[in-house]
Amino acid sequence: MSKKQNKRKKSSSTVSKSKLVKIFLLIFLFAFIASGLSYFIMKNENLNSNKNINNILEQEKKQTTSQATKELKKFQDEKLGEYFDKLETPKEKFEEDTDELKKVHIDEEIKPEIREIKKQEDKKKEQIKKEEPKQILNTKSKKDLYTYSNKSKPKLAIIIDDVSSSKQKKAILDIGYNVTMAFLPPQKGHSNSAKIAQDLPVHMIHFPMQASPKFKSKEIITLNITDSYEKIEGIVKRLRQQYPKARYTNNHTGSVFTQNEAAMDKLFRALKKYNFVFVDSRTTAKSVAKKYAKKYGMPYIVRNTFLDNERNFKYIQNQLKKAIKIAKKRGYAIAIGHPYSMTIKVLKESKHLLQGVEPIFINKLPYL
Repeated sequence: MSKKQNKRKKSSSTVSKSKLVKIFLLIFLFAFIASGLSYFIMKNENLNSNKNINNILEQEKKQTTSQATKELKKFQDEKLGEYFDKLETPKEKFEEDTDELKKVHIDEEIKPEIREIKKQEDKKKEQIKKEEPKQILNTKSKKDLYTYSNKSKPKLAIIIDDVSSSKQKKAILDIGYNVTMAFLPPQKGHSNSAKIAQDLPVHMIHFPMQASPKFKSKEIITLNITDSYEKIEGIVKRLRQQYPKARYTNNHTGSVFTQNEAAMDKLFRALKKYNFVFVDSRTTAKSVAKKYAKKYGMPYIVRNTFLDNERNFKYIQNQLKKAIKIAKKRGYAIAIGHPYSMTIKVLKESKHLLQGVEPIFINKLPYL
């Protein structure tokens, strides 16, 4: 082989190698670009995927929180109802444990010897009235003038105090006849109590007032005998705003407050201003509610029995029977109970006892 042919062969081999290197470099470059693009595409997809996952997680979190809030409210509502039923010790009762609560109270009941004295006093007053008619004011209320006629059915007003949850409200509505609910004002632990009451045609406010030192379950906002008129008036004004349809209010506890002359004068003055009527739960025999009801020209309404000082079926039903007996004798009676499951059970299962009386709301008392 000649030298020229060897040179050509070497040159051709060199060119082929050069082409192969270029092709390899191009393939490598394309591979590098492709892998780079793949990386950025995958990264972008991961970012979008993460965003979607975060959005999904956020939505699930919101749904879970909303569901958890509903469940918590439901749980609190149920537990509040259970709490009423589990309270056993006197210091934790929703009404203070006074001897007066265990008594049947009949406002018109007067001992014979006192009745004779009263008769003589009435004669003297009548004589003075004839002599000076312009100077004597008629302080007799419709209740004083009321006389029961056997032609009408006796009325029984049952009040359930301490109502504060929708579960309690539903249980009372399920009793099947007219029962007046008295709601604790909105405070910590029962902030929705006013809203729950609004759709009821008749409801009351169960107004916390100063109790004996033995009572430990005091509401945060409670009237005290040292409160100024301005403070009492401010609280009553707030109640009017919270319960625009309410007309009646009764005392929650209050054995100290309701026997204090100055405190009750301030209270009745404020109640009169905001168109409330006071119902005396009579937690003390020394209550001066009647005196100030007359002073401010308001009807005097007072309970006759407490139904559930003891939480057993027989006791509660016997207390109900006492109230029915009073109603049949005088034409009306007022009984107060609490939203305990046993109280609700007795009322539901005692409809047969109510054959001779008419269960009414508190605003339908015959002397109002």
